[in-house]
Amino acid sequence: MDPVLLSPLRSALTALRSAGHDRVGVAVSGGADSAMLAVHSAALAAPLGLALFIYHVHHGLFAEADAWAQEVQALGATLGLSTSAAVRVLRVRVASDSGAGIEGAARDARYAALADAAHADGVGHILLAHHQDDQAETVLLRLLRGAGPEGLAAMASASDRDGITYLRPWLNVPRARILQAAAAFAASSGWTAVQDPSNADERYTRAAVRTLLTPVLERRWPGWQAIVARHARQAADSAEILAEVAATDLASLDPSPGMRDFSLAAWRLLSPARQAHVLRHWLRLHGARMPSDARLAELLRQLRQLHAMGHDRQLLWEHGVHRVRCVRGRVGIEARAAGVAPG
Repeated sequence: MDPVLLSPLRSALTALRSAGHDRVGVAVSGGADSAMLAVHSAALAAPLGLALFIYHVHHGLFAEADAWAQEVQALGATLGLSTSAAVRVLRVRVASDSGAGIEGAARDARYAALADAAHADGVGHILLAHHQDDQAETVLLRLLRGAGPEGLAAMASASDRDGITYLRPWLNVPRARILQAAAAFAASSGWTAVQDPSNADERYTRAAVRTLLTPVLERRWPGWQAIVARHARQAADSAEILAEVAATDLASLDPSPGMRDFSLAAWRLLSPARQAHVLRHWLRLHGARMPSDARLAELLRQLRQLHAMGHDRQLLWEHGVHRVRCVRGRVGIEARAAGVAPG
């Protein structure tokens, strides 16, 4: 076992056990990264008194998908995990018409399946094998998409989704170290890592960054991933401060219980930058999809114009599965009825 991989993982699992948890899941695609996470987790879980569950999501997008599931089951058996009790193969259907693209739809289906399985098993935490190289790629992708400080913070070491906490203990570990461990494990066990062709398919955005942009950066700035990952940690600190400012601003807007609506007049007293920032914070608070710059600019324009016209005017701004209304000087948010979501 590699001590560099064991150390952050031991800290995460020890914290879980100290908090009274006795079960933990690992998301395993069968690739080198997630397989090594399972291998090192298996070495630590039993001594700590943690039951380990391996979750493999079968997307059905490639002809090799059945073989990949079998490889993960075989890995579980190698680690002494009963395939019937601790290895779960989760079959999902990836929507082709979700509007999120195939990558986004697969991600949504994956998280939904993981949450369902974890809830059924009484598992509250799932380990993910994201590493320093993944973090650096995420920062680049979000930078190219025009993300703000919150977006550039990239992946957090712990995040909540659908009632499950996802832990990423290897965000500061370079992938080269994981591959070294995978090579050693393969040599001793005969195990073979799954090779997902989408990881090298330039039609997929992340794969394009990995195959086209990363080699250039590596030649010019060796070790650039650590530098970019450091920027992500700094952006996370800045995002935390901005979130505190936004929460304070929202609290000053005479909000209703649950923050469902607030005073337009009080919002108008904020600076333009803070008006925009508190709106993003408020939308995020209620689970709304983050609007593009153009969409947010339109909402800002309407709210400012509405104030100039007087409180007897009303506003209706539809966005995804939510709508924002302004009635009698109160800006509120509500869910839209099922149907086609504009915006």
